[in-house]
Amino acid sequence: MNTAPSTGHPRRWVILGVLVVSLLVVILDTTVLNVALRVIADPQRGLGATQSDLEWATNSYTLVFAGLLFTWGVLGDRLGRKKVLLLGLLLFGIASVASAYAQTPGQLIAARALMGIGGAAVLPATLAIISNVFDPRERARAIGTWAGAVGLGVAVGPVVGGLLLEHFWWGSVFLINVPVVAAGLVAVLAVVPDSRDPRPGRVDVAGVLLSIAGLGLLVYGIIDGGEHGFGRPRSWGTLAAGLALLVAFVLVERRVRYPSLDVTLFRNPRFSAAVGSIGLVFFAAMGTFFFMAFYLQLVRGYSPLAAGLLTTPFAVAQLIFAPRSAAMVRRYGPKAVCAVGLGLVTLGLGGFFLVDATSPVWLLGVLFFLQGAGMANVMPPATESIMSSLPREKAGVGSAVGNTIRQVGGALGIAVLGSVLAAVYRARIHDQASALPAAGRHAASESISGAYATAQHLGGAGSRLIDTANSAFVDAMHAAALGSVLVALTGVIVVLAWLPRRSAVLPVPEAPAATREDQATREDQLELAEA
Repeated sequence: MNTAPSTGHPRRWVILGVLVVSLLVVILDTTVLNVALRVIADPQRGLGATQSDLEWATNSYTLVFAGLLFTWGVLGDRLGRKKVLLLGLLLFGIASVASAYAQTPGQLIAARALMGIGGAAVLPATLAIISNVFDPRERARAIGTWAGAVGLGVAVGPVVGGLLLEHFWWGSVFLINVPVVAAGLVAVLAVVPDSRDPRPGRVDVAGVLLSIAGLGLLVYGIIDGGEHGFGRPRSWGTLAAGLALLVAFVLVERRVRYPSLDVTLFRNPRFSAAVGSIGLVFFAAMGTFFFMAFYLQLVRGYSPLAAGLLTTPFAVAQLIFAPRSAAMVRRYGPKAVCAVGLGLVTLGLGGFFLVDATSPVWLLGVLFFLQGAGMANVMPPATESIMSSLPREKAGVGSAVGNTIRQVGGALGIAVLGSVLAAVYRARIHDQASALPAAGRHAASESISGAYATAQHLGGAGSRLIDTANSAFVDAMHAAALGSVLVALTGVIVVLAWLPRRSAVLPVPEAPAATREDQATREDQLELAEA
């Protein structure tokens, strides 16, 4: 038994607490927004945002976050991780205020993009600092504590958002970040030591710009096509331009020494399968949560607080099964565990075909729980496969790729499934809306939120419009659920075809002393996917 004294920082556990709080505000904001979407869409209580506006309010954060995640990690290595963490928190706090007081959907989208810049700086800095202040023997325990706290943030986010919306205006879900950020800034200044990599990489400016521009145009084309049809030049033109920029991005990343996304890793089929399963499961899950926010608060008439509480079985399942999944991987192997997890996700998503305007609450709870249990058994085996399919010196880069694909998968899920939802809804409600006055016709055809707003001014005819809108939305929800099921099934096929039955045991090369700390820092980022 090793009884040597710890070589970690004397205040390492206090530092961990500060880092957890710093990241918690970033995680909390993502889940808080889901219950606020309905209110932000309301013309009287919110901004009158359309469905495409709401998709962008969510995706502007996610796309910028994904595009800058690796770059901020490199900047932290070069400039100092504490400095980058402070800057990220400050940007996040400023953007939270801007989001809270946005007067138009466009202002909210821009403010959310700024939040993505700040959030992308916070995440890699916290993990790098944990690696720096903890002894290797305690590092796994520290990251486990960090990941558990993040899981708690996912669970309480919708409930906190619901409580705020019960008593305050919609901007409170963003303004609540400000005191937490202020406390985090003071605590980081007081207790967190600074550190940097003695041999940092270079910032891949071309790769960052190409990836954000390509993904932005691709998502814009998908959302615009869902709203106006894909036959318009603006829709297919932006889709083509986005794909062209992404092809250019891949070509550039193959040639630069310090790429934002090491695309050569995808030559390894096991790595590609593991990363692909992460992207596919988040594609399906994030798109589903987007349309369920409207179903719960409009079709079913639940308050934001009740809607938040109804989604907690998903987070509860994560908290129950995620800590046990590693043992399952050791016993049954990553292929079996990940395939079963994706199968549970598929089953949960398929259950939404049974959901209509009068479905019992327990059914919704069961479906959310199945999704949460499934995802809890996808992330750890996929992460473990990333670790075992790459040499140790590539582990940190592989982690960055996995986290980037996860964010991109979620953004594309919201865009694609949201576009399916919008197209089917408009087709179903077209006949009913055509009999309305011009202004009301456009609003009712735009989204279910617009139909509810129009119905308030129609008297007795309003109830018929609401019934028609609810029926159209449920049909659209079933179509989007079918899309998510097909994506999840694709994930099952990918896992069964290419994920290994057992983990490969790779030799561990001896690293130069000057780079060991940086390698440990980067490979610890793999633990993030279990959060």
